Amino acid sequence: MNEFESQTGLPRSYAVIGFAGVYFVLVFLNIGGIGQLLTNIAGFLIPGYYSIVALKTVNKDDDTQLLTYWVVFAFLSVIEFWSSAILYWVPFYFLFKLVFLLYIGTPSTGGAQLVYDHLVGPVSDVLIDTAAKKLD
Repeated sequence: MNEFESQTGLPRSYAVIGFAGVYFVLVFLNIGGIGQLLTNIAGFLIPGYYSIVALKTVNKDDDTQLLTYWVVFAFLSVIEFWSSAILYWVPFYFLFKLVFLLYIGTPSTGGAQLVYDHLVGPVSDVLIDTAAKKLD
């Protein structure tokens, strides 16, 4: 980044903004499936970084928050797998998915907890109750 700043005379933030812009364009265009790859990378790298940081702290709250993210991420990945033929035809799907993953993957937004409380938790409760009744 220092080399970028010295060679161009522009602030480093321009490089970051430029990279983010190119990233969003590639996700938007999804040429050759690159949007899907970049979306999944963003859904893994950012929360993965926060998870590694959380593992090194003694506070349990950040662990719970990130565990909630990974449960929501896994749930959505399974749903996406079974509905991929339909989702392929949704315009801007990977762009929406990227924004959604950034929302639920950033701990300061609390998005993962909200999605868990309103979607994943109730569905998992129904599935657990149904499985328990079949076992009885």
